[in-house]
Amino acid sequence: MNYRRQHTSSPAITVHYCQLWSAHLDALERHLSAKTWALAGVTVALIAYPIAQIVIPAIRHGIVPHGTLPDVVRVMLNLS
Repeated sequence: MNYRRQHTSSPAITVHYCQLWSAHLDALERHLSAKTWALAGVTVALIAYPIAQIVIPAIRHGIVPHGTLPDVVRVMLNLS
């Protein structure tokens, strides 16, 4: 219990952190051009898309037992 109490943040610390983060983002918005933001967005999309193409099917195959998904699809489409 004592360990948890040491690492629990107070509302004042949370508010201060949010204000600090907001000020940091405001500074970025003021000093970066639209072209830079667009380049950053395209970069994030180019990195995230292949990762999502690999990770999402791996998670789905890990959660759904092998062979269950085609059976469910057949039942839903009345192809049995």
